[in-house]
Amino acid sequence: MLKKRKAKRILVVDDEPDVVRYLEMLLGDQGYDTLGATGGQEALEMIRRKRPDLVTLDINMEGVSGTKVYKEIRTDPELAGIPVIVITAIVGFDGDPYAYDKFISHRRKVPPPDGFFPKPIDAQAFLA
Repeated sequence: MLKKRKAKRILVVDDEPDVVRYLEMLLGDQGYDTLGATGGQEALEMIRRKRPDLVTLDINMEGVSGTKVYKEIRTDPELAGIPVIVITAIVGFDGDPYAYDKFISHRRKVPPPDGFFPKPIDAQAFLA
């Protein structure tokens, strides 16, 4: 008898509940177990408690920002191995959708994220 493989757990973090629901549906349809958080503090608590296999992280959020969440993940030895994909609408001076990725990828204190997608997200590229 074959053992059923446990689905990978992905935490979706975005301050817009509609974005959380959309990404949860998109990932759930691919067989992933999803969790959602609409704020940075809630996300940190869930990450510590649930230990997801991956975190998708919005940057611009009220209270605890996505940048703060990212730094917490990367500097905590117990969490540092969790892959993080940043999904944000933050753009640069010329409307460059990859401006934040360039910024965070050149920081010295934390390594760059494992993935980056500008909003609006290209669902096919994201799933690939």
